[in-house]
Amino acid sequence: MGIKDQHDPRADEATKILYKKEFHAGLLKQNCGPYAGRAVREVKETLIQDFKKAGIADSMYDLPQPVVCRCMTPCIVKILSDQWFLNYSDPAWKGKAKAAIAQMKIYPEAARQWFITVIDWLKEWACARTTGFGTPLPWGKGWIIETLSDSTIYMAFYTINKHIRAFGIKPEQLTPEVFDYIFYGKGEEKALNKATGISDTALRAMHEEFLYWYPFDLRVSAKELVPNHLSFCIFHHVALFPPKHWPRAIGVNGMLMIEGKQMHKSKGNFVTMKNAIERYGADATRCALLLGAEGMDDPDWRSDNAADIRDKLETLRSFALGIIESAKLDENTHLERWLLSRMQQRIAEVTANLEELKTRSALEVALFEVWNDFRWYIRRKGNASAKAARDALDVWLRLLAPFAPHICEELWSAMGKDTFITLAEWPRVDKAKVDPLSEEQEAFITDLIDDTLNVLKATKIKPKQICYYTAAGWKWQVYRRVMARAAEGEVKINEVMKELAQDPSLKANMKEVAGLVPKMLRAVSKLPAERKVRITKIEALNEKDIIEAARGFLEERFNAEIAVYSEEDKARYDPKQRAVLALPGQPAIYIE
Repeated sequence: MGIKDQHDPRADEATKILYKKEFHAGLLKQNCGPYAGRAVREVKETLIQDFKKAGIADSMYDLPQPVVCRCMTPCIVKILSDQWFLNYSDPAWKGKAKAAIAQMKIYPEAARQWFITVIDWLKEWACARTTGFGTPLPWGKGWIIETLSDSTIYMAFYTINKHIRAFGIKPEQLTPEVFDYIFYGKGEEKALNKATGISDTALRAMHEEFLYWYPFDLRVSAKELVPNHLSFCIFHHVALFPPKHWPRAIGVNGMLMIEGKQMHKSKGNFVTMKNAIERYGADATRCALLLGAEGMDDPDWRSDNAADIRDKLETLRSFALGIIESAKLDENTHLERWLLSRMQQRIAEVTANLEELKTRSALEVALFEVWNDFRWYIRRKGNASAKAARDALDVWLRLLAPFAPHICEELWSAMGKDTFITLAEWPRVDKAKVDPLSEEQEAFITDLIDDTLNVLKATKIKPKQICYYTAAGWKWQVYRRVMARAAEGEVKINEVMKELAQDPSLKANMKEVAGLVPKMLRAVSKLPAERKVRITKIEALNEKDIIEAARGFLEERFNAEIAVYSEEDKARYDPKQRAVLALPGQPAIYIE
């Protein structure tokens, strides 16, 4: 490798390569006595144990890098004698911990196997130390409980702490018998009152408060605590509480990065919450953090992203105020029905994501996807004067409130609401407002624009006239049959053809049907699942009327004259005979 001396950085690389080869391919030489000829990877542990038993070997611990305290003081690792351990090796205890995991919700679900692996891997854990702050070890004078081992059931203590303060209960009064009563319901209030001086009222209040809050619903912490603190939390709950009080859910998140690097106070690579809020505002700071990552991914704080979100929220404010000012007319075209129907889908998406703690996905929908819906509605309509836009804004603000509460409160007030949006009811899907036909009409226009742009890109034509040819009625009969099958799952061409052959109305077109079905299947396979289901709920779209209604919008979009014909229209203008290529949902296109 051309390494000159031990100071060459490549020496470490060479050492690693050599050790790896030695371990996997090395054989002990003949002078190794009874171990001669054996592979290193097979005999290594045997050698260690044999040498220790013979008293000719000991262990030396070497850390991969220096350990520095947060206060910048170098840390010295000491191997303590007479150490106390928690026996996580106990098979019965491991079994109960796994049983708890099996009945819990884990967010994200991918972390579940990690918890199970940790439970299998954990052995004896040193749980006490002699320096620093912490809870005294009751049976070990001079010892305190190690930080990660402590505070694993503190949420149980949270439930009664306010009563301890309110009733002036002293530490010495909190005997084991008192905790047995509070947490297990053992013993009687009068006997405990006589023994400890704690009133019946206080004892009953603590017991009832604990039962109200337990089991805890959700605990969220960083992924670096899965191998210790969070797993200890599960171990200790199953050791101390009956199954009805075991944790219900644990969430695991990533570790915050700053500008693509790990956050280190000592290196100055950090952002204080105060400074972030002063510079970007609370809502932008919240949204930038939430959009940074999801699940166990490490969120990356980028100042440019935070500034961009701040600007977007300011634009949103102006956008929403414009709707509040203008949305007064009682109109109910298919565009209003489309907007309100889309909002029902957004309610379902945001709610489902929040239920799974997918906060980034929830915010992306609540902020960007809903905003895109409003933009499309205004582009198609030309304004936001209908009351439906205001109704949709009411829903939008409530969906966005958990992420950007301050701006949503301001806009909520601007809408004339006399309560706080944080107290408003979370939106629920209103099935009466779900309109598959309106949604499919607008999806059709969107697809038509995309297909036209693709043709323009391929031909590089500057259009003067664009002709659209919609599919014949019999093709829609075939299309709906294919779509119904696709919505149910896998489609077999022979089964579809057999079904279509039994339809007398298609008899005259069976020759064309045979070539059409594979094309339709390819087109259908590209559609999202929800559209497949939606199309089966509506009759054939009158595509010609839809394009005619959107003619002005399309002419403005392409700066060209728009003409639309049916494939069955014999008087159509079709110099290149494009009409025969028309499919349901995919009109044929001719551009001059």
